[in-house]
Amino acid sequence: MVSAVPASAMPVAITREVSPRFDECERTCIARVPIDVGIARSQHGAYVRALRALGCEVIELPAEPDLPDSVFVEDIALVLPEAAVITRPGADSRKPERDSVASALAPYRPLLHIVAPARLDGGDVLVLGRMLYVGLSTRSGPAAIAQLNDLLGGFGYTAVGVEVRGCLHLKSAVTALGDDALLVNPDRVDVSRFEGFECIEVDPAEPDAANCLPVGGSVICSAAYPRTREKLERLGYRVVAIALDELAKAEGAVTCCSLLIPGDPPGGK
Repeated sequence: MVSAVPASAMPVAITREVSPRFDECERTCIARVPIDVGIARSQHGAYVRALRALGCEVIELPAEPDLPDSVFVEDIALVLPEAAVITRPGADSRKPERDSVASALAPYRPLLHIVAPARLDGGDVLVLGRMLYVGLSTRSGPAAIAQLNDLLGGFGYTAVGVEVRGCLHLKSAVTALGDDALLVNPDRVDVSRFEGFECIEVDPAEPDAANCLPVGGSVICSAAYPRTREKLERLGYRVVAIALDELAKAEGAVTCCSLLIPGDPPGGK
């Protein structure tokens, strides 16, 4: 039986309330369909309650009325034990989100910044120990990888690019279940790039199920993917399923809606 991340040091989680203009958010790899902002807010509230129930101290930033995508705070920063990197989002409409997120992170970490012309979304960065895997997507590119290596090389981190297929971000294709295992969709990313990790594949009927969030000894997953959830539970993971289908209409998932500030340095490889 495997287990998720140990519950020894609970993180702080920074979240942001859903914008009243959420229905106007960017959409890249999925069709634009109407979004019920009220339902999205209710589902986001359940997500925040789940984080608290798993031991997080949650800092809720107020909604940004003029920034439709701003609920997806993950894209605006990369939080490591040594520092937080403020990204430069690939969508121009999202660049104004940075100042408020930087202010929220400043009490917890020294701040570093990705600068023009590089573009980087936090959803494209998978941290596995001292390796930073960066999705080469429509939102993130090679110039950001070079800047990450310059900014973080002194802390022992190495950033490398990973091709993604048919999805918005790298973490739409692969996320960490814990120190040694990944949840992956092999149709969207080359799993051979993650040598040394156990790669657990999503159910083929649930191609969008590869995004999960380990917190407090459990794994938060979307309730929309019961087959993948059952697979994880059979393997011994404690799964907390949250309904996020309205947020998913904006290409959102469980990692997208929070920035976790870990209490301890990460384990792993």
